[in-house]
Amino acid sequence: MSEERKRGARPAWVSQTLFPYESRFVDIHGHSIHYIDEGSGPVLILLHGNPTWSFLYRDIIRELKSSFRCIAMDYPGFGLSEAAEDYDFLPASHARVVDAFVEALEVERFSLMVQDWGGPIGLWVAGRRAAQVERLVIGNTWAWPIEGDKHFERFSALMGGTIGRFMIRHFNAFVNLMIPMNVKRKRLSSETMAAYRGPFPTRDSRMPTWIFPREIAKSRGFLAEVESGLLKLASKPALILWGDKDIAFRAQEQRRFETVFPEHRTRILEGAGHYIQEAAPEKIATAIKQWLNLRDWM
Repeated sequence: MSEERKRGARPAWVSQTLFPYESRFVDIHGHSIHYIDEGSGPVLILLHGNPTWSFLYRDIIRELKSSFRCIAMDYPGFGLSEAAEDYDFLPASHARVVDAFVEALEVERFSLMVQDWGGPIGLWVAGRRAAQVERLVIGNTWAWPIEGDKHFERFSALMGGTIGRFMIRHFNAFVNLMIPMNVKRKRLSSETMAAYRGPFPTRDSRMPTWIFPREIAKSRGFLAEVESGLLKLASKPALILWGDKDIAFRAQEQRRFETVFPEHRTRILEGAGHYIQEAAPEKIATAIKQWLNLRDWM
């Protein structure tokens, strides 16, 4: 890691105005993992999906940091994290990094917010650390193998196949197409889009964003482990925050989570697409503050 990175210097594509948080780094399994750690109080770990990074949670953290210790990290190859040379970028590998990250920060008790691939990754970790988990905040995601579901199988075959690989490598398609198409409620600023494009300046650097859609179908074993781990989490209180205009995750995934977690509260984010953190950050923060009543943490 460069001396600049050790001092926390950021590339020009990260707006200090939009992302006014201290960048921190920790070495995990040979990776330089970037994270932010803001506020004090009960710990809330926030996990991103594809092709985003901790920047996704900036507005939610701004609203929550007065009441909670908010920790958001970037997976290797995403955001400001640097991957070890031989890293495979598989979801199971990301999950092991997150698990080691929780260990490195010596977090004893925590709640977890997940969305997109943050769901399987985070819930795998939560299943391993069920005794440490207080509560779960679940955005548009899933946590089980997708065999037989043509909706997901087609998407994985398209974006995780030859066509998707070409579009992602040559045109940064997951950033340039998927993010703007799947916010719905507002148009993202040029500074915001620069922060999402920045981590992927070259064709090779974009490959992790192609591996994720491929692994929707291929990571069957890992997703089966995630589903098995849900049994250890079923008694946890869960807040389900669901964008109802998501083209990826539908009402049936929402209902399945409601079945898995009997002690749940659901809040529909009307008009929000897949990237709910961009579409409705204030509503999400308000729902979390109302639900995660501080008295319940004492």
